[in-house]
Amino acid sequence: MDAVVRGLAIYFILLLIIRLSGRRTLAQMTPFDLVIVLVISETTQQAMLGEDFSITNAILLILTLFTTDILLSYIKRWWPRAAHVIDGLPTVLVSDGVYDEAALRGCRLDRTDILEAARSQEGIESVKDIKFAILEVSGNISIIKKK
Repeated sequence: MDAVVRGLAIYFILLLIIRLSGRRTLAQMTPFDLVIVLVISETTQQAMLGEDFSITNAILLILTLFTTDILLSYIKRWWPRAAHVIDGLPTVLVSDGVYDEAALRGCRLDRTDILEAARSQEGIESVKDIKFAILEVSGNISIIKKK
């Protein structure tokens, strides 16, 4: 039972930390981010297993984590407010060709991130041609160009 409690605690702590770190982290993984993920995975593995490295304990932890993830997906579907808390909401970064500087700062993005997404998705070279740029909950930036 100790492994289940440890697994759930680590799961929710990591979920909170990732949620607080922002969606930018999800979409734009750098080599530094990869190293952090590897170190975190090793650290959390040790914290979850404790002294018990048995296959039974590992299977119990895996089942606990997958069950928790599945339950959260059902909760998010049944209760949309929970989805907003867990996943966040899309953030408008550009509206009618004008940057929302507060939103950019809040998401830890800069203007070059928007223009890069605009060029790659729509071939847009200027912010003036963007109707909306939206940071989705997945961490991707959606570009809607002006007509």
